[in-house]
Amino acid sequence: MSEWSVTEPTKLTFDEPVSDLRVRLVNGGVNVVGTDEGPAHLEVSEIEGPPLVVTRQGGTLTVTYEDLPWEGFLKWLEGKGRRRSAVVSLAVPAGTRVEVGVVGAAAVLSGIEGPSAVKGVTGDTTLVGLSGPVRADTVSGSVEAQDVTGDLRFNSVSGDLTVVEGSGSSVRAESISGSMIVDLAPEGPTDVRLTSVSGEIAIRLPYPADAEVEANTASGAISNTFDDLRVHGRWGAHKITGRLGAGTGTLRATTVSGSIALLHRPTGDDEPRKDHAPAAPKDDPQTGSGDNSVSGRDPDHTGSPADGTTDKKVL
Repeated sequence: MSEWSVTEPTKLTFDEPVSDLRVRLVNGGVNVVGTDEGPAHLEVSEIEGPPLVVTRQGGTLTVTYEDLPWEGFLKWLEGKGRRRSAVVSLAVPAGTRVEVGVVGAAAVLSGIEGPSAVKGVTGDTTLVGLSGPVRADTVSGSVEAQDVTGDLRFNSVSGDLTVVEGSGSSVRAESISGSMIVDLAPEGPTDVRLTSVSGEIAIRLPYPADAEVEANTASGAISNTFDDLRVHGRWGAHKITGRLGAGTGTLRATTVSGSIALLHRPTGDDEPRKDHAPAAPKDDPQTGSGDNSVSGRDPDHTGSPADGTTDKKVL
């Protein structure tokens, strides 16, 4: 095992392969990039407060503070430690398994093909081009996922979720008051399940879409732009049901008091569809007009000790 105590801006290169990365930070930011060539690199460009402890044991690289555990991370309070902040960038093999935890720090993960997990308290998270399964848990930090082709799991208290060009096989999201905006690519998920208490839900589907749809809100407004779907309930609870295409996929959205909008994805790059303009759903004796709208937000030190030894360096 090798260990470094980082007290000032520095760069490290790790000659041994890295298969697992674990990062935990308070304030500042962390940027993790997956690469196809070369060893793993770490750069600490800014640091304030207690040292960061960097360890490499076997294929596992860890960057953290001594008093900041992964287990129970979301219950850790900033007041228990000294004032601290760090800005950290890492380049690791694309297939690395990545775990990142942040308290008040922004996190960016890109180009990772292995499984990724992010836990955040108040820091925002950006996920770009991830092809492995992704799990994101936040308290109030928001998560933006762009071109994520792995399965996405999201859980939050009040953080918002934005999915752009979603094309993984599934999206599962739960929030209490955070809003969810999910834009699905034509080759997008076949299983989408979104649940909120009071947060708004907006889903933009490709055309033609292929899914069995059921969306429910107890007291929120409903907006639907698909002629093949029906909106039920004129007062109080509203429901959107129906089949789009062959119905091979599944779309479920549930909220108590939040609004729900199901929207067409434009068929062209620049122009929206003109032949299927938003229209009120067809009425029946127990069907509402559904013409309600939802508001939207449309690395130079090198670490290479002999195996089986423990080196500790202060940088």
